[in-house]
Amino acid sequence: MNILWDTDPDALEKYRYALGTDTQALESAAMVARVLHDNVGVQQVVIGPDVALDPACELAEAARLDRPELGVILLRHRVDVTTLSQALRSGMREVVTAEDTTALADALRRSRDLTSRLLGHAAGGSGGPEGHIVTVFSAKGGVGKTTLSTNVATYLASVGHKTLLLDLDLSFGDVAISLQLIPTKSVFDAVAMSGHLDDQGLRSLVTTHEASGLDVMCAPNDPGDADRIPVNVVTEILKVARQHYEYVIVDTPPSFTEHVLAACDISSALVLIATLDIPAVKNLRVALDTLDMLGSPKDARIIVLNRADTKVGLRPDDVVTAIKTPIAVNIPNSMTVPASVNRGVPIVADDPKGPVSAAIRELTDIHIRQRFGETLNGAETTGRKSLFRGRR
Repeated sequence: MNILWDTDPDALEKYRYALGTDTQALESAAMVARVLHDNVGVQQVVIGPDVALDPACELAEAARLDRPELGVILLRHRVDVTTLSQALRSGMREVVTAEDTTALADALRRSRDLTSRLLGHAAGGSGGPEGHIVTVFSAKGGVGKTTLSTNVATYLASVGHKTLLLDLDLSFGDVAISLQLIPTKSVFDAVAMSGHLDDQGLRSLVTTHEASGLDVMCAPNDPGDADRIPVNVVTEILKVARQHYEYVIVDTPPSFTEHVLAACDISSALVLIATLDIPAVKNLRVALDTLDMLGSPKDARIIVLNRADTKVGLRPDDVVTAIKTPIAVNIPNSMTVPASVNRGVPIVADDPKGPVSAAIRELTDIHIRQRFGETLNGAETTGRKSLFRGRR
């Protein structure tokens, strides 16, 4: 199926020879985006000569990431070098003079051939469905986001899942030091690959945690590099990563930056963390309200209460009352956690039989792996009830 985006009501008839009968004419970018979202059968988009160049290029850039097999062809009354360069940089396949319907027909034929090859390559490429992106977030620092992210990712890798851990705390990320990694590349190095990041490029940016087999994409060493990483680069990393990894775990800073919002938008699940203190609970409530306002699905959220047995005057039930959302997992407090962090060894490996490791495995097995359809054997789930499950 083709789409013709043109403001001329007679355009469909004008280009009928080249486009054929299976073509839908649309008048605005919003209408095109809606049809592309709802209909995966669309393979070619022809943009009319009177559509402004900037929105046409924006569509092509978005399609290059979301639908790389989609062919976008631009029609212009006059093709000059500037227009041609801008169009091709944005990802359009060809630019054709509007009055030359034969050239348009040839361009569509070449584009269809390329689309067929890309679809064939995709069908035989990864050999399975896309992976799952899980973002770990809290609007307050110090609640254990990085510890939880590293342990969930390490555990997934240790049970045989191809897993990537992405440190999205671009200014002050601690994933590398928490795992005693010395990375030579970081998220910042993806900027040079923007628009053409592939599996090989992605692999060149990761550092492998040898003990577990976990791949890690670390934050930049220089906090100043954070401002030089465009949001679309993070989106591209995540979209490429989920094609090659079963799980992508995203560690985040304690604020809704543009990069975090982009990760939340593309994530399959959100793990939201709080501790038993009023500021953390208040910030969790604000985070939930913000996600509601942004239209984030509630069923994608997994609430975790960390250090849930500390005696500080608040109880898990008080948190549930405040946030009006049930807690999925309560993780107990333990001095083994900071000790394992200081040694650079994840607690699930350092103290695998301890209650903290049991709670992290429960979170991973029950609320992440089973959420995405995995069937776990009895040995994997035996004895992993939360210490506070009966008090919810």
